[in-house]
Amino acid sequence: MLILSGSENMEYTVQKLGEMAGVSTRTLRYYDEIGILKPARINSSGYRIYGQSQVDKLQQILFYRELDVSLESIRDIMTAPFFDSENALREHREKLLEKREQLDILIANVDKTLALKEGRIIMANKEKFEGFKQKMLDDNEKKYGEEIRAKYGDKQVDKSNSKLKNMTEEQYAKVEKLAVHVMTTLSEAFATGDPAGELAQKAANLHHQWLCYYWNSYTKEAHAGLAQMYVDDERFTAYYDKKQPGTAAFLRDAILIYTSVKE
Repeated sequence: MLILSGSENMEYTVQKLGEMAGVSTRTLRYYDEIGILKPARINSSGYRIYGQSQVDKLQQILFYRELDVSLESIRDIMTAPFFDSENALREHREKLLEKREQLDILIANVDKTLALKEGRIIMANKEKFEGFKQKMLDDNEKKYGEEIRAKYGDKQVDKSNSKLKNMTEEQYAKVEKLAVHVMTTLSEAFATGDPAGELAQKAANLHHQWLCYYWNSYTKEAHAGLAQMYVDDERFTAYYDKKQPGTAAFLRDAILIYTSVKE
């Protein structure tokens, strides 16, 4: 049931709003429950009624969801006293343009590869990976960008990203192989229970080598600081502790010994 209120302001039931926005009524009810999108009012029959303000707010929420922002983060952003919907739309546009550029690169990559398979062009191996490095950078930025930039600064992070984008195919293959070697050695070292042991120190050294592929310059203090972040930030901890709980703390301890930096 579509409800008219005045000559221009339209009101919607949860069902009608869901149909218009392409989301389920269950989703809208859940948004209400967690406080991210409350209806304008509840009518005498107990139906949720949404007005123009809620329509605009739902649009913002769906923009954020399209950019893979968590509901918890969206709620924090949109309920902040300084939230500006117009500025948010401009930011959405910028992010979506970046996403479109990334998709255009990948589509072009697919087209080139099809042309190669059909014998119409010659394609360098390096070209086959265009777009994938950028996606990795975008994913890392989304997950850890705020913390990393706060700790090391925009300039250092941007240099690191540039270094990755300019890696040759051979360098990229080496760093991927090295990353696996780090994790394998770390797993073996963890079983010994000794972060000062030979295996643990080998893992710390391999981690050092791996960082040098990304970092513009290496310092023991920065290495130790990153290792501490693996323990302080639950997302890093979850990554390292995925198979063996306690691995992140073990790696931190091994790196602190390796760099001779005390806690």
